[in-house]
Amino acid sequence: MNASSTRFVLAARVLHWLMAAMILSMLFIGVGMVASVSERHEWLIGIHKPLGIAILVLAVVRLIVRLRNPPPPLPVDLPPVQKLAALASHWLLYALMLVIPLVGWAMLSAGGYPVMLSSSLRLPPIFPVSPVAFAVLRHAHAWLAMLLFLTFLAHLGAALYHGLIRRDGVLPSMVGGRSK
Repeated sequence: MNASSTRFVLAARVLHWLMAAMILSMLFIGVGMVASVSERHEWLIGIHKPLGIAILVLAVVRLIVRLRNPPPPLPVDLPPVQKLAALASHWLLYALMLVIPLVGWAMLSAGGYPVMLSSSLRLPPIFPVSPVAFAVLRHAHAWLAMLLFLTFLAHLGAALYHGLIRRDGVLPSMVGGRSK
């Protein structure tokens, strides 16, 4: 993508929407998982772990795509504080997409729980077994997930602001339509 391009590259758009669906699903699965003591609990855990690792892998791919293909420039008339907020929130989203799965993996390792991606594929532990670390990482995982959800909502609000109020081409640049 060159500096004058008005759209994200196709790979960035596909990863954006795929990961948005995965992350939103993951957040609701996580809430359902911790709120359930029924037989669904194990089923949700069985989805949560591999989905978290998939998000981690795709976040790395997405970061590579972004670094190799810079996003289109924001509108020239956008106030500097909004440009800063956009930049900061995007990098916060990337950081959370990388950190939350790693904290979850470390939490399970600290608790002595296996991270099974399938019935036969087990990831190695990345943290020593420690009940104290497990408790700290469990709280960190939950709080980071809440921060991700709030950042997701802010991102959605900003997208709707650009698409419905400003109509400045920012939303179509990620949707794939024509930009201003």
